[in-house]
Amino acid sequence: MTIHQSVSEEGVLELVMDNPKVNALPIADTLALAEILDGVKRRSEITAVVLTATGRGFCAGVDIKEMQAMPGHEGILGVNQACAEAFRAVYECAVPVVCAVNDFCLGTGIGLAGSADVVIAAEGVRFGLPEVDNGALGAATHLGRLVPEKHLRWMLYSCEPVSAEQLLEWGTVLRVVPLRDLMDTAHEVAGIIASKSATVIRAAKASLNGIDHPPMTSYRFEQGFTYELNLQGQGDEARDAFLRGERDANPAAD
Repeated sequence: MTIHQSVSEEGVLELVMDNPKVNALPIADTLALAEILDGVKRRSEITAVVLTATGRGFCAGVDIKEMQAMPGHEGILGVNQACAEAFRAVYECAVPVVCAVNDFCLGTGIGLAGSADVVIAAEGVRFGLPEVDNGALGAATHLGRLVPEKHLRWMLYSCEPVSAEQLLEWGTVLRVVPLRDLMDTAHEVAGIIASKSATVIRAAKASLNGIDHPPMTSYRFEQGFTYELNLQGQGDEARDAFLRGERDANPAAD
C-alpha cells in the first residue's frame, strides 16, 4: 500500500501518496484511495481531508510499467476505471478535500487536484497534462477546473506545464508557499474548515456539488478517445517509448 493515512485531533484525515520514484499510482492503490475517501461518509469524526505526497512529485500519473506488464487491454481498462473512481471519490467526498501539492503534478495528479475543493502548492511546482505525448487523453475536464479554457487547449496540445504561481494568479490555487511550510499551511486551511459545524460543512459540500457541473461524465467521454487510441496502437507505442527511455520522464521539471 502506497497510501498512508492518519487523523489529527481535529478530525483532519491526512492521506499521503508514497510510491517512489515519482509517485506514479498503481491501479490497486488508486482504487484504495477511492475506497478511503468514499468511506469518509461513514466516519462522522472526519472533518476535512488533506491529500498530499512525499518525496519527488505529487503524482506523475499512472504506473506505466504496471500497465505494460498486464496482458491484452487489462492495463488500460484497469487504469482508466481506477482513475475515474479516484477522481469521483475526491469530488464526492463527504467533507472538503485540500490538496497539498508538494512537487510536479501530472496526469492523475491533475485529476486529483482538479477534483479537490482547495489546492495549496509549494513554490515552483509545475502542473501539466502530457497525455498527448502518451498517446492518450483524459483529465482535461479536471485541468479545466484549474486553468482558463484557451490555456487548457494549449496545454493539452503542447503538453507544456504551468506554474503554481500562475494558478495562484488565476485564483485556482489558494496559496503558494515554500515547501517547508506546505503541510502546516494545508493543515491550517483544513483546520479552519474543521472548526466549523461538521454537519453544516458536510451539507455545504453537498450543496456546492449540487449546483456544480460534475466532472465525471465529461471525463468518461474523454476516456473513450483514450480507448480508441489504445486500440489503434498509439498508447502502446508511446508507453513503450517511455519505458525505453526515449521520452523525458518528467516534462514538468524543465
